[in-house]
Parts: sequence; C-alpha cells; structure tokens
Amino acid sequence: MVKYYLERLVVGQLSTNCYILSDAATKDTVVIDPGANSAVIIDYLTENNLIVKAIINTHGHFDHITANRKVVEVTGAPVLANALDLSLFAKDNGAEYLHTEQMLLDGDIIEFGGLCLKVLHTPGHTPGGISLYLAADKSGGCGLLFCGDTLFLNSVGRTDFVGGDFETLLNSIDQKLLILPDDTIVLPGHGPSTTIGKEKEHNPYLRL
Repeated sequence: MVKYYLERLVVGQLSTNCYILSDAATKDTVVIDPGANSAVIIDYLTENNLIVKAIINTHGHFDHITANRKVVEVTGAPVLANALDLSLFAKDNGAEYLHTEQMLLDGDIIEFGGLCLKVLHTPGHTPGGISLYLAADKSGGCGLLFCGDTLFLNSVGRTDFVGGDFETLLNSIDQKLLILPDDTIVLPGHGPSTTIGKEKEHNPYLRL
C-alpha cells in the first residue's frame, strides 16, 4: 500500500479547490487546479519539502489555472491538460508551459512516486474537461476522484459557458464517473466532497 497525503487549499474569489496530492514516502507530488493565491500554494509546497512532478488542470477556466505560471516558475514542473481546452488558456496563466506532446488523453496514467492517477475525459462543462481517478488500494481504502467542475455535491457543472453542453456533461458523468465504486470520494473543483454512492442516490440532476 502506498500512503499518500492530500491537502485542499481553497483559493481565489470563486473559492476554487486546489488539491495537492503527495506520495508520503517519496514526497513526489502533483498540484491539481492551482487557481489563484500562488504564494499560499508555494508556501505549502516549500514548507513540506514536496517535489512537484506535474501541475494538472482539470479544465481551462481562469479560476482553475491562474496560479499556473508562478507555480511552474518555482517548481519547474510541466503543466498537463487536455488539448480541447487550449483556447481557454491565456498566455499570462502559463499557457507557454503547455506543450502538445504533454496533452492528456482519456485513459492516460500519470505516475508519481508510487501513485497513479487515471485520466478520464469528462467533457460538458468545457470540451477538454478531465477527471482524475486514484483507485482504491488493496487494504480497503476508498478511491479518490478529482472531477473539476463536472460533478458537485447534489449538483453538476454549469454548461452555459462557451463550449458547454448539458447532455454531454450528463453523459460524461454517467459513462465515466457513476461506474466507479460507490465509496469513491468525489473531490470537486468547488465546495465540499461527496461520494459516488451519495450522488447516485441524492443528486437531482442524476435522477432525471
């Protein structure tokens, strides 16, 4: 079993959840959605001597990417995202660090330390929206799902922005997320965590 540490930092005016996931033994780390408050994020990384292997954006909206540039400058880590959201990345948010050979595809595996995140392409909120799944370990621990703005506690992501589509979003949730184990912990881009089982039972958008 690989022990991990997970920290949630709530950043920016839209209270975006920035997640920092680390292998406890090696301190290899990924930063998911550094949306703002780069100094807070960098201070946490520095104080805990974390080794950042990648910065991952679940999608390209400004409130999930604004601290990209500063975190890259300090850590030297690559920025990973899906190519279909490239048009959403403004230059001053670190777009120059996005390289086509590093674009994430559905089914890709991101390895750091002894941890592996599986990339799930979950469009609907944006065309290139992705979720990241850390499978449960054999000791009985729950899996983790970092789903950006695709799924929330008793709600789903907005689809009224350019590139959004409600039916596509619901299909992503149905085909990619709801097939995960019910005890999977859902870690959304805003607000509190939930589980796949709870959302199956209580989310009004998923019971239409």
